[in-house]
Amino acid sequence: MTEIGNDRLPPLREVIERYELGAKKSLGQHFLLDLNMTRKIARTASVNENDVVLEIGPGPGGLTRALLETGSRVIAIERDHRCIEALAEVNAAFDGRLSVVEADAMRANDAQILGDNTPAKIVANLPYNISTELLIKWLKAGPALWSVMALMFQKEVADRILAAPGSKTFGRLSVISQAASQPSRAFNLPARAFTPPPKVESTVVLFEQPASHFPHLAALERITQAAFSQRRKMLRSSLKSLLGSQLYQTLEAANVKETQRAEELTIEQYKKMAKFHEQR
Repeated sequence: MTEIGNDRLPPLREVIERYELGAKKSLGQHFLLDLNMTRKIARTASVNENDVVLEIGPGPGGLTRALLETGSRVIAIERDHRCIEALAEVNAAFDGRLSVVEADAMRANDAQILGDNTPAKIVANLPYNISTELLIKWLKAGPALWSVMALMFQKEVADRILAAPGSKTFGRLSVISQAASQPSRAFNLPARAFTPPPKVESTVVLFEQPASHFPHLAALERITQAAFSQRRKMLRSSLKSLLGSQLYQTLEAANVKETQRAEELTIEQYKKMAKFHEQR
């Protein structure tokens, strides 16, 4: 790992002041300035000089610097025009290995932006206000787009992603995340690690093994939406409007009892229901 690029750059707090990059609440911005922490995120994704990394919302470039230190190429999507000039300095310091696309990450065509550089590694301190939407977008894209993701969420969201069946936090996001990948908790960060500090703790989640063998995510979204939107009801009631005359056949295909509730099913049972539902 080389730190030459960082030696050419001023401290991040100075960059924020010079370019007037006060975090915008409307963009969900909380900047992570501790290089030890940003390096830890890069290590979580095992980023190296052979990788192309997609980063979302680089801001003043704290995590970007840590990623570029590894020798990787970074393609960053940034919506905030104020940050573009500061990121140009980062690119110059790291010999042109940073490409910045000024766009809204929710609307961006990631595959088009990455071009021949897929599958890439996706590493990001996500804007909290769009974190789950971006995650679902990437889980749907699967291994054609990414090989590994290391993503920062509010701890509460991370807990839902990683929740086990039967727990109070187990829900739609748990099922979709665990059906489409293998997520694990990397580490937690206190609010004081960020500028400005959010009101909650944060967690980096590592996603591996994107599912190429499960093409039924659209059906899974529909079933989990119906099941967990009425989680206190038995499945014979919560899924009736969605599955109609196919209700009991779908439940039987996954060995699910009609009296069970949404949080009692396993990931495999949800996957079997989604497969049966999509094939009917």
